[in-house]
Amino acid sequence: MAILVANAGINQDQLLALMSEDAFASVIDTNLTGAYRVAKRAVRPMMRARHGRLIFISSVAGLLGSAGQANYASAKAGLVGLARSLARELAPRNITSNVVAPGLVDTDMTAAMPEQAREATLARVPLARMASVDEIAAAVAFLASDEAGYITGAVIPVDGGLGMGH
Repeated sequence: MAILVANAGINQDQLLALMSEDAFASVIDTNLTGAYRVAKRAVRPMMRARHGRLIFISSVAGLLGSAGQANYASAKAGLVGLARSLARELAPRNITSNVVAPGLVDTDMTAAMPEQAREATLARVPLARMASVDEIAAAVAFLASDEAGYITGAVIPVDGGLGMGH
């Protein structure tokens, strides 16, 4: 079975009034346009095989918004629109398209956050901890499995409850 996991992600955080157009474009290009590009290349063989899984890694920021992250949140929100559009286009070919939306995950990206910002976000997480990369990988593995064959167009939050209801 063909499986695509689009997991590219960068951030260049800055308040919108101070954000350069290059910083905005760079984050959109990597996080959203990159996902479009790899999906476009993966879809043709999946269509021929009449089977496949597209899994896009978004973020709770794409569902909630995040001060200083207009570029990042926009790109990650765009992944939801991309995945749901592809879910509708490709369902007749037995290709599913879904999104995993992590919250705070113990990665280099969150380690680089200012400690005060990381702690403030963590304080809003009902489970009061960051996710491990293994917890995100488990959601991806499920969506890639045969057991998830009737799930398409879904956004699966793996965020400790941070984005409840979004």
